[in-house]
Parts: sequence; C-alpha cells; structure tokens
Amino acid sequence: MKATEAKLLDFLKKSPQFVIPIYQRTYSWAEQECRQLWSDILRAGGDDGVSAHFVGSIVYVEKGLFSVTVQSPLLVIDGQQRLTTLTLLIAALAKALDKPRSREPVDGFSPRKLRNYYLLNPEEEGERHYKLILSQTDKASLTAIVGDHEQPKEPSLRVTENFALFEALIDGRKGDLVAVCKGLSKLVVVDIALNRDHDNPQLIFESMNSTGRELTQADLIRNFILMGLEPQLQTKLYEHYWRPMEVDFGQEAYSTYFDGFMRHYLTVKTKTGDIPNVREVYEAFKSYARLPAIADAGVEALVADIRAFAHYFCAMALGAETDKDLYQAFHDLRELKVDVAYPFLLELYHDYKTKVLSKADFVTAVRLVESFVFRRAICAIPTNSMNKTFATFMKAIRKDAYLESIKAHLLALPSYRRFPSDEEFCRDFQIRDLYNFRSRSYWLRRFENHDRKEHVLVDEYTIEHILPQNEALSDAWRTALGPEWARIQQTWLHTLGNLTLTGYNSAYSDKPFTEKRDMKGGFKESPLKLNAGLGQLDQWNEDTIKARAAKLAAMALSVWVAPALPAAARIAYKTKAAPAAYTMKDHPNLSNKTLQAVFEAFRTQVLALDPCVTEEFLKHYVAYRAETNFVDAVPQVKCLRLSLNIAFAEINDPKGLCKDISNVNHWGNGDVEVRLASLEELPYVLGLVRQALERQLGDGSSE
Repeated sequence: MKATEAKLLDFLKKSPQFVIPIYQRTYSWAEQECRQLWSDILRAGGDDGVSAHFVGSIVYVEKGLFSVTVQSPLLVIDGQQRLTTLTLLIAALAKALDKPRSREPVDGFSPRKLRNYYLLNPEEEGERHYKLILSQTDKASLTAIVGDHEQPKEPSLRVTENFALFEALIDGRKGDLVAVCKGLSKLVVVDIALNRDHDNPQLIFESMNSTGRELTQADLIRNFILMGLEPQLQTKLYEHYWRPMEVDFGQEAYSTYFDGFMRHYLTVKTKTGDIPNVREVYEAFKSYARLPAIADAGVEALVADIRAFAHYFCAMALGAETDKDLYQAFHDLRELKVDVAYPFLLELYHDYKTKVLSKADFVTAVRLVESFVFRRAICAIPTNSMNKTFATFMKAIRKDAYLESIKAHLLALPSYRRFPSDEEFCRDFQIRDLYNFRSRSYWLRRFENHDRKEHVLVDEYTIEHILPQNEALSDAWRTALGPEWARIQQTWLHTLGNLTLTGYNSAYSDKPFTEKRDMKGGFKESPLKLNAGLGQLDQWNEDTIKARAAKLAAMALSVWVAPALPAAARIAYKTKAAPAAYTMKDHPNLSNKTLQAVFEAFRTQVLALDPCVTEEFLKHYVAYRAETNFVDAVPQVKCLRLSLNIAFAEINDPKGLCKDISNVNHWGNGDVEVRLASLEELPYVLGLVRQALERQLGDGSSE
C-alpha cells in the first residue's frame, strides 16, 4: 500500500480512469453533503491564508481486478462519493463558463481545460473517453452530463439532482467564480494505492473512516462477498442475485430495511436463538459465512440463499406478495409492527416455497401469529420476550406435523410468553382503552371486514364515541345514564362497547342516543357490521354498553382465533419431566439452621419473581430457570454462593458486591458471582437476581 498526499486536481489529471466496481453501493450523497462541500470550497477559496483543504482519501487498486483498456483503470475501493460529487461540480462549472461573455476566472480554469484535464480523456473513445465510470443507472446519467448528451429514460435522481444543485449554486454567484476555482485548486486528498498481490482491499475498506454517509451493514456485507472475486464471477453474482435483490427492495427500502432483513436471516440460519445486535450484523455475517459448511458450499450458494430469503422478506414486510390470501395476512400482521416474528415466518415461507408447508397451513400459521401478538397486546402482556419466542420457535416444530406442532407450541408457552386464553382475551377486550390503543385502525378494520367478501375501507370513516367524550354532558345524556353518569363516562368512554365507526361524526356531535339512532345516516341506516343492533336499542347506558361489549368480544374470538388441539394431541407434545435426582438433603450445608433460613427466604422470593420460574436441585447447586438458568445457588458453609447468568459488564451493582468469574472454573452458570449470607442482604441481592431474569426474558432485543 502506498499513501501520498496529493492535490485533488493533479490527482485527477494524472489518473487514466476511475471505475466504481459493480458491487459498490450507488451514489448516495444528498443535498446536505453537497452544500457542505460547496461551503468548504468557498471558505478555502476566499481565504488566502488557507493553503489547502483536506477532503478525505481515495483508495484504489493499482493493479485492477480487470482491464478495460491497455492502460489499466483505477478500481475505486473507497472515495466514490467525493469523486462523483466533485466531478458533478467541475462539470457544472465548465458548463457555466461556456456561456457567452464568460471569462477564465483563474488560470487553468477554462471550460476546455476543465473537461479535458478532469472529466474526459479527449483522445479516447467509448467508455475510455470518461475519467469516471460509475455503476448501474448512475453511470449513464454521469456520462450524459459530462458528455453533454441526453439523459437515459430512467436517470439517477441523486446524480441529476446534485448536478442541478451545483448549477444553481454557481448561477447564484452571478459570474464571481474566482473563489470557487481557487477553492477547487486547494483541495487535497490522500492518494492510497493498493496492490492486489500484497494488500487486502476488504480489510482496508472496513478500516476506512471516510467523511460523508456512513456505510451500512448492507454495504459491508455486499463488498465482503464480492470484493475479492474474479471479475466474471463478481459480475455474475451481482447481476443474477444481488442486483435483483436491490430491485425487489427498491432504492429507499433497500437502505432502510436490508440491514434488518440480514439480522432476521442470520437468526434463522444460525438456529441458536441468538439475535445479532443491529449494529453488529456485518460481524455476525462474516462469522456465519466462514462456517465450514457455508464456506464449503461456495459463495454462489450463499448469495443465492440470501436472494431467496430476501424475496420472502419483501413479500411479507414490503407488500410484494402476489397471492391474495397471503398478501392480506401479511398486511394485517404488518399493521401490528411485529418485526421480531420475521425469523420464524421466513423459515415458514421457505418451507411453503419448497412444498413442505401447504399454503392453507401457512396462512393459518400467519393468522395464529397475528392472534398471538394482538391478544397479548390487549391483555397488556410485556413484549420483551417476543423476540426470543420467535427466534427459538422452529426448535419446537415437527415438519411432519407442521401446523399441529405450531399450535401445540403456542399452547405450551409459559406464563410470560403465553397465548392468552379465550376467557382472558374476552375479559380484557371489553375493558381495555381501545381508543388510545396503538393499533386502533387495525382492530377496527379487522373487526369490520372479518368474513366480508366486499371489504369496507375503514380509513374513510371516523371513530365514534356513542356516549360522547365531552365532559360537560348534556342534561339528556345525564338523565339517560342516571346519577352515576360521571363514573360511567369515565369507566366506559374509550372501551369496546362504546366505540364504533361512522361517516357522520360531525353530524352526530354530542346528540342524544335516540337522535343518533334515527337521523339520516344514523345507526338504523348504517351498513356497518360494527353498528348492527344499535338501531333496535331504545337507550344507551351502562348496561347496554356492557352488553354490546360482551357481544363484540365474543365475536372477536372468531377474528383472532386461538389454536385448538384435542387433549390427546396436547399431551403428546408435552415434555415429560425427568424425576428429580437430588433434593435438599443432598446439600448438607443447608442443615445449618441459619443458612437454611436464608435459603428458604431466597427460594421463596426467587420463585415469586415470575410464574415461569422453576427450581431444580442438582448435585452441586440449586438451579432457578425461566428459559435457562438465570441464577444458581451453591450452598457453602456460611453463605449461598450465587452465579448470575448475565455478563459482568451488564450488571448494575452500586454496592460493588459482584465478582467477575468469567475466567474462573465454578459450579453454576454465568459470569457474575455474589454471596448471600444474611436476610438483611436479601433485598439487594434479589435486585441483582432480577436483572439476570429480566435479561433472559428480554434476550435478543439489542437494538
């Protein structure tokens, strides 16, 4: 590797041609970055005390991976954003100086010199004519600007918009372009030339900390896969797999969603239940790609697999599904914003595509996921365990009884991960504040359109409080509700029984119920399912609100269906617990009455932390687990030595009682040790134990 400081214009002038490899991301600088560069140039050009302005590095492979001409081009590894932006600026400057009565502002800045030194190779033809060759649509748009010919039918928006921006900025100078020219002449870069035989472009690419837009995990992954390959294979993989994947996502969605997709993909493929941190997807991908089985299968098999799973993801998460039933199921699930379900659903989609899972069973499975998520939201069950639930879901699936095993696993989930029963869901649905519910439009639409062949566009209606929200209720409403009208309004206002849809919200206003019922467009005339029965009621009070809520909640059980299995099938899927091999008697130190009292208090409070916590006596310690062990107690002579299953760096221990035992052999699981010798210490120690449990219940949520 050779690194030298160089003036940008000299560097451009002496270089034969820059080529952006096919695997590099497209040009992405926006107006903000362009205006910043413009300001820097004017500042440097307008101050004689500034001799140079550094704009970053240009990294390229000197002995290119391929040859376009006899004189090899420079294959740009890092710096294309700056090169492209400065090329656009110089092209705009040359165009402005072409105008009649324009003069050369600074020696060397005539239109002809700007083009022939920095934009073109005047004696060459074809692609060799241009100093900078971009990839994809960017290429055609830039050559059209530099070569002064018509833009392609689908131009690059970034390239054309930024060129227009520089034209406007230059025009705004009203002919005073001296500072622009001087500023350009002061720009300095670090010229970094790599030799493919001796340097590793990927490692250098990773280590660069360039100005401008930060590289995404997707950029790093794509370059990791393609950068070191021979040109023909590189082009084949990009054009056959990666480029179609980018097109499936679309330009904006690719930059927004691809990193998240790769996180889900790796969760599926590693099958460990571990979910990569969103900022560490690239590192996780490298580890996965280097696994012997993946490496032996070859890079094309890996890219083809990513392409296939990206297709599934776009179908589910971006609305690209073509099957009507699946499209609607995915649409409904997206409204609940349950991204953590995608690892499970990606594998289901793969099995659907490979005929392992029927379409009917796939649709049913998606609907069960939807019901699972919505019911838990209605029942206000914390969501911190959802990612782990879905990341490990496939471990419980029997593909010879696919749907049955999905139902069995949902029914067997422990308390904090449970699928709410019909009784729990029906009860909470009637009393929950649904007006301020996060997915308000979702539940109204699903309710109204369930079993309808002609769907109602719920967005065209507004939500109506039958009993008005106005705290200053009219005398008519107070009379209808009775002396406890304030309590009734406060209790039931935003709940299921009092909410409906209407196109006449402003007309209804705070009118009494009978007027809302009988007016034109009133409840008697409403075609909406949600309003069925309202036209036959004579009054609206606490009893009718509760009765309607009970009726709608019963209907909801057929919209958000619970999994159903015969008792025999459920029993068949239950894991039979092995008989306990050890008891308290196998731990003689617990015969000490003082320590026994501490242990009894400890076990009582740990088991009370969550209904899912279980206790097991083992040979050397007593284990307490939810998913796995979160604390293990080793009874010693004078204390309980506790191992907490949490990283030492994550424990919040203001008193400093914890000890890092990650490199110490010990009984129990985890990297943190704390000792418990007295009842007075128990409240504080229990707080440490709770952290380990909460970390486990929320494992994988490292956003």
